Amino acid sequence: MMQETIMEVGKRIPLDIKKLGINGEGIGYYKKNIVFIPGALIGEEVYAEITKVGRNFSEAKVLKVQKASKFRVTPPCPVYDSCGGCQMQHMTYGSQLVAKKHTVLQALQKYVPKHAKKIDVRNTIGMEDPWNYRNKSQFQVRKSGGRVQAGLFAENSHILLDIDDCIVQDRITNIITNAAKEIIEDLGIAVYDGRSTKGIIRTIVVRVAIQTNEVQVVIITTRKNFPRKEEFIERLKAIDHSIVSIVQNVNNADTSLIFGDTTVVLAGKETIHEELGEFAFDLSARAFFQLNPTQTVQLYNEIKKAAALTGKETVVDAYCGVGTIGMWLADGASEVRAMDIIPESIKNAKQNAENHNLTHIKYEDGSAEHWLDQWQKDGFVPDVLTVDPPRTGLAQSLIDTINKVKPKRFVYTSCNPSTLAKDLAQLTKNYKVEYIQPLDMFPQTAHVESGTLLTLKNK
Repeated sequence: MMQETIMEVGKRIPLDIKKLGINGEGIGYYKKNIVFIPGALIGEEVYAEITKVGRNFSEAKVLKVQKASKFRVTPPCPVYDSCGGCQMQHMTYGSQLVAKKHTVLQALQKYVPKHAKKIDVRNTIGMEDPWNYRNKSQFQVRKSGGRVQAGLFAENSHILLDIDDCIVQDRITNIITNAAKEIIEDLGIAVYDGRSTKGIIRTIVVRVAIQTNEVQVVIITTRKNFPRKEEFIERLKAIDHSIVSIVQNVNNADTSLIFGDTTVVLAGKETIHEELGEFAFDLSARAFFQLNPTQTVQLYNEIKKAAALTGKETVVDAYCGVGTIGMWLADGASEVRAMDIIPESIKNAKQNAENHNLTHIKYEDGSAEHWLDQWQKDGFVPDVLTVDPPRTGLAQSLIDTINKVKPKRFVYTSCNPSTLAKDLAQLTKNYKVEYIQPLDMFPQTAHVESGTLLTLKNK
């Protein structure tokens, strides 16, 4: 009852910010009540207004920074406060890197308190230039006041922010998206309406291959055919000579998912050609590929270091996507087996391995737990397992399978410290956490990537 009477929406309170939360927000306490406050930094004194009261916490917005942190800077993005795509532009880059290490430490203290102090969490590996690094944009298309807009929805709303220059995106993706929305407007092609679900053009996706400068444009529509389609294709082709692939994806479902099931090549190639280190990859429209290739090379080198291969080991690459990690490790392994549940990714992965004459990599369509279990029954247990799961972490069935199969060395690439720490709570029954290496895959955001080395305990 105390929480409800002390904390009320609209109430204005002073707060001292004690730490940062996992989403980059400041955390303070008001009469022993925890308050999350976006945009506030450790050590700051702020005057704030409560915007939400939950059962065990409250949220607030900054009205005035009364004592500013020395790490506070003015965000360079004009829509930073309303967009929500970035959470840390108001911090110096060095302090962002420190905060990301602390996010990992906090997650460990919460989910594996017995092990937290003993785990070696290293300093975050950052970028030399933490701007314009994203190789792919996915901008929703809507119409407002007769103008075609493309951008992202403002945080926690259905209001589309028309974004001409997203400063974490590669510049060419901004240029092409802006040109595409002008063409849609000129040709009078109907734009999707989120409320009525009528209209044709839903989303503009642009991906650039950083090393080759090849660009793929994907137009997501509600139906395959629409008026002035051929003229639309010709004008898209003319935007920039770097565009080598124009693809249409059809998604007519009332869903927040970007892609539908039907994909058609409208012009040029089905894939774009990208290079990472000594490897080249052909990427189709729906194939997963890391969004920051510069940091991906750093990450994969850290995975390779952790795997410590001598040429004799067998490796399993789970959640393999288009095969990047398995290929990165291939020269140090006697055999690599990999799997993914997305058939298009496996098709790309097989082609990528074939292109590099990597005959000792075998790809399977299906879940990691299915294949690890099957292979153990066939007498195959990998020396090294590497996983790179989505934000939700490892499936419970895979954790159970890993604890049963017991590969000697296990490299866990994570994009979510909370789910990593939750998974470690179960994996530490059989494994010792040697170290965690955070890496800044998405500067200016609260996202924390990391590589964790686990070794099988001697029992």
